[in-house]
Amino acid sequence: MPLVSRISIAPVKGLALVHPDAVTLEETGVAANRRFHIVDAEGRRYNQLRNGELVRIAPEYDPESGRLTLRFPDGTVADGTVAPGEEITTDFYGRPVTGNIVVGPWSDALSSWAGRPLRLVQSAPGLAVDRRRGNVSLVSTASLAELARQGGQPEPVDGRRFRMLFELDDCEPHEEDGWIKRRLRIGEALVYLRNDVGRCAITTQNPETGVPDFDTLRAISAYRELTENEAGKKHIPFGVFGEVVEPGRVALGDTAEAVELSLLA
Repeated sequence: MPLVSRISIAPVKGLALVHPDAVTLEETGVAANRRFHIVDAEGRRYNQLRNGELVRIAPEYDPESGRLTLRFPDGTVADGTVAPGEEITTDFYGRPVTGNIVVGPWSDALSSWAGRPLRLVQSAPGLAVDRRRGNVSLVSTASLAELARQGGQPEPVDGRRFRMLFELDDCEPHEEDGWIKRRLRIGEALVYLRNDVGRCAITTQNPETGVPDFDTLRAISAYRELTENEAGKKHIPFGVFGEVVEPGRVALGDTAEAVELSLLA
């Protein structure tokens, strides 16, 4: 049976991932996941496509206390308790997300590191995701190994490239695709998997350095057909996403199993 082998969250979109041993899936997803994002002086999202080296900044965030720490590659640390400032609306692929520019040392530290004016924004839980009704995502390690085989890589592809919430062991390659439009019991939670995830050039970047070093898009396209997102647009699929139906705790080693509707009573 598939087992949860890695959990990955990004308190700040685009920065290094954090790997807790367990998370609680709420209706909006994991409370600490993607609570913050970065914008430039014009209010446009500043992400890995614009600067891959963002992944070298390590975040720590406690949603209960509101304490946020950013550790930069040069040893600089920006730390404090988040306080909401000016309201701002950010465009997330045509979806407006309202948040607040946070008051504290983080925007100045990010600006100094990047060499350009940047601002750190906090939004409500679940808003700063790239997919509508898509606060849960997962991929199997077998799919990562198959991508490596197809792409001529000697080792399995590092799942951090795809920045998925869960990675699962003990699956067949792309077995997760068969769970689309079905409910999945994962740990104590129940999720509904809506569709596969369309991929972009961020996945070509090394998850440690942010430097492109493997053409994932070409490798996936060479052996997988294009699929459509929920708006009917063609994309390159890898991994699946969905939404929380029943909240619950998910920990490393928990099982994941597709559930028939007749068994949910």
